[in-house]
Amino acid sequence: MNVLNVEHISKLYGDRMIFDDVSFGIQEGDKIGIIGINGMGKSTLLKMIAGVEEPDQGQIVKQNGLRIAYLPQNPVFAPGATIASYIQEGELDDWKVQSYLSRLGITQMEIPVEQLSGGQRRKVALARVLAEESDVLLMDEPTNHLDDGMIGWLEEYLKAFKGILVMVTHDRYFLDQVTNRILEISHGSVYSYQADYSRFLELKAEREEMELASERKRQSVLRMELEWAKRGCRARSTKQRARLERLEALKSASAPTQDKTVELDSVETRMGKKTIELEHVSKSYGDRTIVDDFSYIVLKNQRLGIIGPNGCGKSTLIKMIAGMVQPDSGTIEIGQTVKIGYFAQEEPMMDDRQRVIDYVRDIAEYINTREGKISASAMLERFLFTPDMQYAPIGKLSGGEKRRLYLLSVLCQEVNTLLLDEPGNNLDIPTLTILEDYLNSFPGIVITVSHDRYFLDNVVDRIFEFEPGGHLRQYEGGYTDYLEAKQRLAKSQNTEPKPEKKKNSEKTWKQNRPEKLKFTFQEKREFETIDDEIAGLEEKLEKLEEEILKNATNSVKLQELTAQKEEVEKMLDEKMERWVYLNDLAQRIEEQANEKK
Repeated sequence: MNVLNVEHISKLYGDRMIFDDVSFGIQEGDKIGIIGINGMGKSTLLKMIAGVEEPDQGQIVKQNGLRIAYLPQNPVFAPGATIASYIQEGELDDWKVQSYLSRLGITQMEIPVEQLSGGQRRKVALARVLAEESDVLLMDEPTNHLDDGMIGWLEEYLKAFKGILVMVTHDRYFLDQVTNRILEISHGSVYSYQADYSRFLELKAEREEMELASERKRQSVLRMELEWAKRGCRARSTKQRARLERLEALKSASAPTQDKTVELDSVETRMGKKTIELEHVSKSYGDRTIVDDFSYIVLKNQRLGIIGPNGCGKSTLIKMIAGMVQPDSGTIEIGQTVKIGYFAQEEPMMDDRQRVIDYVRDIAEYINTREGKISASAMLERFLFTPDMQYAPIGKLSGGEKRRLYLLSVLCQEVNTLLLDEPGNNLDIPTLTILEDYLNSFPGIVITVSHDRYFLDNVVDRIFEFEPGGHLRQYEGGYTDYLEAKQRLAKSQNTEPKPEKKKNSEKTWKQNRPEKLKFTFQEKREFETIDDEIAGLEEKLEKLEEEILKNATNSVKLQELTAQKEEVEKMLDEKMERWVYLNDLAQRIEEQANEKK
């Protein structure tokens, strides 16, 4: 049974038709994810359902007494409001709201809202919305600014939520876990799929193939009818008039509209032997250690993911590499040929009065790509900014379109190292997918801070996780590999045999004392040199791959090089497995030593 009906709504923004005679219903038990390219009207649809905006035509009919709670993308707070005064506005259960706030990492209630970061404000608004007694929960990008633990908690909360959920999100794993229905907005229309995100991708491909098949059939019939008309038919009989009317209908029918996608391209900028070298880097704020004695040499073409709870220091580490923040001790050396592009968590202030085209022209009138130089206007078109949008002021863009414009400004600077801080914030799923493909072929280094698990799985090959005290632990592979490694580590620690109690022990603490962990002499020497050995093997593998490309036509040499490459890869795999064991042992030794202090 439908509790809410969207009936023949239309909405026009300027000269853009956002919705054109759209109708659909929302039923009890629906957990809906709304997806589509930025600027297509996802947030507008939520606002109209919430009653914040009205459609130009049509209506939204709601069941009597239906209680709706709405989390906007940019929550508005009263001037001078504190966290406490804000959550008390709705006459909510204080204990429930404070419990949710605590889950989201906010414990001080008297802080003025104006002193909070954008992410903290969203968390406060999210906690209040969740505490409302609602039948329908509308949420615009609920996972933005949440760390992995918070996303996991919210995931479980929404799966157990008894009411209706309608949300806009770019988090594809979140969509898969929570939703049972997808609404896709495309060129003024809304398509409904009774599926989670993975199944939606299959159903969408089937729909588009059917539309293309129908269009091919229409074109074939149209050609046949035109030939008939050219032969000089006379429209005297009823049958002939019917054929002419069908011909006109075929000519006036529109072809299926295909979603355009962002086209990302870059020109390769050479990188020398020296990349980015961090040596004994430490950083603290007051009594809180952000990074403690971190050393690492970034390899060429490496893709690193940085994860950890909010406030642990992920963005600080990225900013230190970018040169925006200085470490308290240690050094960060950047190779002379390294050219860094920094994509911040929130786009810098833009002049809303400036035209979109002028924003890009301020960076470059012409941008180098692999195909040669192209104009700022052509580059904007690749990023889905139509000529009309290019000459409009930035203030008319949606939040997602501004984010896309900022991404363009970073990528057109001819860089060979990308530092990305939460790149998924406010980017739509199609653009994220294109960005992932781009990064996988990007001829340089990628270091990203992200809570988007799907993005991490598709892009990175090594993950650093922030642990208490500013320590970073390294894991090989993407996010799923990281989770599996964590589970194995936890299992090995939980199942570790406990030492037997001594029969004639003097004190209880001696009876239960764990066996002291330590390196053997050989393991200690191995642990000190294994990073260099792995780096040497990786460099050797890189040289072999270059040699293979050079000798592609020499079958004898190619066979020899391929055999060498397979041997080096095998050695590298063995060293990686050994590194994981030694690193885990070192971590446990350190934890045991800290417990004794």
